Amino acid sequence: MGKGGMSVDDDHGEEQNMAAWLVAINTLKIQPFNLPPLGPHDVRVRMKAVGICGSDVHYLKTLRCAHFVVEEPMVIGHECAGIIEEVGSEVKALVPGDRVAIEPGISCWRCDHCKQGRYNLCPDMKFFATPPVHGSLANQIVHPADLCFKLPDNVSLEEGAMCEPLSVGVHACRRAEIGPETKVLIMGAGPIGLVTMLAARAFGAPRIVIVDVDDHRLSVAKSLGADDIVKVSTNSQDVPGEVEQIHKAMGADVDVTFDCAGFNKTMTTALSATKPGGKVCLVGMGHSEMTVPLTPAAAREVDVIGIFRYKNTWPLCLEFLRSGKIDVKPLITHRYGFSQKEVEEAFETSAAGGNAIKVMFNL
Repeated sequence: MGKGGMSVDDDHGEEQNMAAWLVAINTLKIQPFNLPPLGPHDVRVRMKAVGICGSDVHYLKTLRCAHFVVEEPMVIGHECAGIIEEVGSEVKALVPGDRVAIEPGISCWRCDHCKQGRYNLCPDMKFFATPPVHGSLANQIVHPADLCFKLPDNVSLEEGAMCEPLSVGVHACRRAEIGPETKVLIMGAGPIGLVTMLAARAFGAPRIVIVDVDDHRLSVAKSLGADDIVKVSTNSQDVPGEVEQIHKAMGADVDVTFDCAGFNKTMTTALSATKPGGKVCLVGMGHSEMTVPLTPAAAREVDVIGIFRYKNTWPLCLEFLRSGKIDVKPLITHRYGFSQKEVEEAFETSAAGGNAIKVMFNL
């Protein structure tokens, strides 16, 4: 289990550490959460901002996400930032009072993937709120110091928590090699589609077109800097006509498409709209299996790239936020405190979709 996911009897003063536990389908309870002892390279962090991710909602609704299954009560949450309360004896770079953004995955650092620098693929990854590891929607957690990144003075704790979803977009842009000559199409204007759009712009993409079925999400994308938007249907028979609309909106070849939804239709559109020799990066995981026209895409030498989480992204995310190249503040649409009622309301708001983009807890 990850550091914050070990439950042993250990008191830190008189305050009882509380956390939001997923105890059954559609049931969250704020209950005591005992922290592990502080190791020499660990820090104890008081959580101040925790966002709700789509995976958190999946776990709440079904007790599973992809092949991960919740089999016993689990603390939820992994998009987080807080303030250092205590540091281990060997921690040199952080002191109590430091504000930090937290990378939620602890890799083994011994396997070939870790040794080769691709630690996000570590088979023994201990990731917040991924069974059986507990998450971070709690008063305090214990975590390795090297996964806690000090916030610049002009970056808020909420923005620090947004480094986690932003990291997905940054990692995708690195994998797809986005630059000043890359014209980008994004399928899906949900939270991940929007942070991928912001990241692509920060990487220098000169033109970005974003596609969705929802008018409100498209208007948000436009307000955040999309050069053009295309509303599409959920009917696969409409793909040829919609590809024409996309090409007209782009006004040029599509160099890279990010599918941030991960459905049959979105991937079919992505493969069809991308130029010969271009790239399609599959970011979203809406369907675990898809039927798509891969043979025609292969004949046009369209490369298909997968991503899983991220690696070494927090420093760049924080620099983008510090410099103003990326502004994530407009993505935070709803804020809640940390009471039983507010936790339930926050997850209901996030699950309902509607006008909500990112729902954030202020602890």
